[in-house]
Amino acid sequence: QVQLVESGGGLVRAGGSLRLSCAASARTFTSNAMGWFRQAPGKEREFVAAISGSGASTIYPDSVKGRFTISRDNLKNTVYLQMNNLKPEDTAVYYCAARRTLYITRADTSYDYWGQGTQVTVSS
Repeated sequence: QVQLVESGGGLVRAGGSLRLSCAASARTFTSNAMGWFRQAPGKEREFVAAISGSGASTIYPDSVKGRFTISRDNLKNTVYLQMNNLKPEDTAVYYCAARRTLYITRADTSYDYWGQGTQVTVSS
């Protein structure tokens, strides 16, 4: 069982930055690919970023590519999401997720563990 706790959400103006953190309780954190997803009110959950167990591979959708960066510190069992040049359409609850494998995917149904979410609100 892996427990995930997100932090770092908040209110920011358009063009601003936030860094989300996700602390994992995994005993072998490098075995877990990690992902970030978001869900805005009335919308389906959306893939934001993913990183492999080693950190060598990352993927992003076009909507955040060049603005968001996912990274991980395997000594601290923590994954980060650096969000720059935020836009009002980035407003959502952001969720951290972990897989029981080190390989990344965009599919939310392939993630086994989820955090409780952290709210990000971007004002115009």
